[in-house]
Amino acid sequence: MSQQQISLPAKLINGGIAGIVGVTCVFPIDLAKTRLQNQRPGQHVYKSMMDCLVKTVRSEGYFGMYRGAAVNLTLVTPEKAIKLAANDFFRHHLSKDGKGLTVFKEMLAGCGAGMCQVIITTPMEMLKIQLQDAGRLAAQQQKPGMMAPTKLVATNTMLSRSYNSGTVVSAPRAVSATQIAKELLHTQGIQGLYRGLGATLMRDVPFSIVYFPLFANLNRLGKPGPEESSPFYWAFLSGCAGRIYSRCGCKPL
Repeated sequence: MSQQQISLPAKLINGGIAGIVGVTCVFPIDLAKTRLQNQRPGQHVYKSMMDCLVKTVRSEGYFGMYRGAAVNLTLVTPEKAIKLAANDFFRHHLSKDGKGLTVFKEMLAGCGAGMCQVIITTPMEMLKIQLQDAGRLAAQQQKPGMMAPTKLVATNTMLSRSYNSGTVVSAPRAVSATQIAKELLHTQGIQGLYRGLGATLMRDVPFSIVYFPLFANLNRLGKPGPEESSPFYWAFLSGCAGRIYSRCGCKPL
């Protein structure tokens, strides 16, 4: 028990740092993915990922590639904390007399962790995507000949997304995650922040079911002895392998 009390804070800190580093490194790619996915036929602003990144830097500056990153950077630590703490909690209660868990019980613990993390993941991604797509909508308005004037439909700037019925006629203005969250809560209630919860569960629960057991078993192979920890490089490689393998099956959602 004392070892668990000592190791859990370390896991939470490590998870938070890893999440922040991960967001910083891959966020521009994620932004390009979101903007490319949200384009509709006849309204294409970007031709490819590189074209999207180049146009984003030209129109919004270097930090335009990190539009919406503040939401992830703020919430990624509690998200990782919930995921890791939940996985440890379920593993502890599924183990019997200190014996090792079967793969099936490790998968159950991962399932529980994935179900708990969506409490943070769903609103975090909702706000992130809203902010990421704001630049595409602004560029779409400014591109001449994009849509006929009769097809322009007035929508709320803060809540404009690709699935809305048209583009915004008002001038683009900067919005924040706080503004979007307040508007969603005011117009749609808490359900507005948790739109897409089912799809998030279908992605994150299978990911955690695969990732946690795979990481635990790969990491166990690198331990010099039963009571010793695996080297850092081995734990790092185990985490990379588990994440890549898990994402291959779950990321399309």
